[in-house]
Amino acid sequence: NRQGSLSSLLELKLAFWLRVVRLAKDDGIKDLARFFPEELVVASSRKSPRWQSFSRVGSRRTFSTEEMKDEYGEMTADGHSFIKKDFVLENKDVLPEAELRYQTYGHLNEAKDNVLVICHALTGNASLHAWWGGLLGENKAFDTSKYFVICCNILGSCYGSTNPQSIDPRTGTPYGMDFPDISVQDTAKLQLLMMKEELGISSIKAVIGGSFGGMQTMEFAVQAASSVGEFHAEDGSPFVRSVVPIACGASHTAWQIGISEVQRQAIYADPNWKTDPINATKGLEIARQLGMVSYRTPQGYRGKFGRQLRSADSPPYGSNASWQVKSYLEYQGVKFIDRFDPITYVKMTEQMDSHDISRNRGESVEEVLKKIEVPACVLGIDSDVLYPLSEQEEIAANMPNAELKIIHSEDGHDGFLLEQDQVAGHIIDFLNKNH
Repeated sequence: NRQGSLSSLLELKLAFWLRVVRLAKDDGIKDLARFFPEELVVASSRKSPRWQSFSRVGSRRTFSTEEMKDEYGEMTADGHSFIKKDFVLENKDVLPEAELRYQTYGHLNEAKDNVLVICHALTGNASLHAWWGGLLGENKAFDTSKYFVICCNILGSCYGSTNPQSIDPRTGTPYGMDFPDISVQDTAKLQLLMMKEELGISSIKAVIGGSFGGMQTMEFAVQAASSVGEFHAEDGSPFVRSVVPIACGASHTAWQIGISEVQRQAIYADPNWKTDPINATKGLEIARQLGMVSYRTPQGYRGKFGRQLRSADSPPYGSNASWQVKSYLEYQGVKFIDRFDPITYVKMTEQMDSHDISRNRGESVEEVLKKIEVPACVLGIDSDVLYPLSEQEEIAANMPNAELKIIHSEDGHDGFLLEQDQVAGHIIDFLNKNH
């Protein structure tokens, strides 16, 4: 009982200090950490890995997870819902109720054409303010005094839209592993239907997105801004008047599919996957760690971590070496399972692998790109190893009215989220040029 009481007391203290850290400003966390009670440091070895991020270096404790900037803020399923009954997917499967969660910012004008659509990446949500907040607001890139800004949660994602944990109305139980295969074409089409049928949009000024969001942007361009698309404004002009695809290609390549497959294999290797896949969380942790490496660069990791150890008494190498980079990756894995599940991650990465603007359109990628005649600003990141600059060069070279702009960053693929000043500058210039 005494041991149980001590454990409960430690739990209360852990909760209290976590609250203190959350309230502290980011630049004050390290200074605050030195005042943590000693028993919390001892307890950390018995707690969740999120507590193991605290360690002693000399007489100070450091919080290693702030060594790299995080991409996302608080992640929720907030927003409005649009439900499309009997939504027919690209593969001819039918979702009885396809729910789309979305958020809006600013005001729709009388002509209903001052619309910006912002598409999120793999693990994002409809809460644009949580992950691209630096671009949102009056006199910013997504200027809410001028534009009606819409952001939708991807079909299949776990932030409000229909996903593997949603209830299948035909069975009354969650879809789980029976959730159908969704394509990027399906995701873009459902969003376009919502904008026409629920919001009554007459046309969209621009669609903007990076990574998986960029893939959706390319699909918007094909479906609603090209001669092969099915969505048009009432006068026959393009429903989407311009696009800004960022850090993506026109199709998912073998390189990107391979990286996604290694992450999925990590999940499949979890002992729970075959019998209890929703709890294959250790595999999901490893998958997230793999992803976090692919999103960054050797320069970025060297600059942030080097060969630093978390503890002064750590061996310099070997199984017990407490590498700072190891701590960072472990933390990212643990943090991720609080907001994502293994089945959804597998299905979402498979959806990314579906990306190919030429499929079922009887044309090569290059030929389809040539049919997208609306203005386009293609943004690439010079250090991106996941979606290299050559892929953005291909898009810009084949779209008749496209320009290529380069983001300079040591953060690799995540530069589209982290280099907000550069991204914003290019978007503002482009929107101002294309009324």
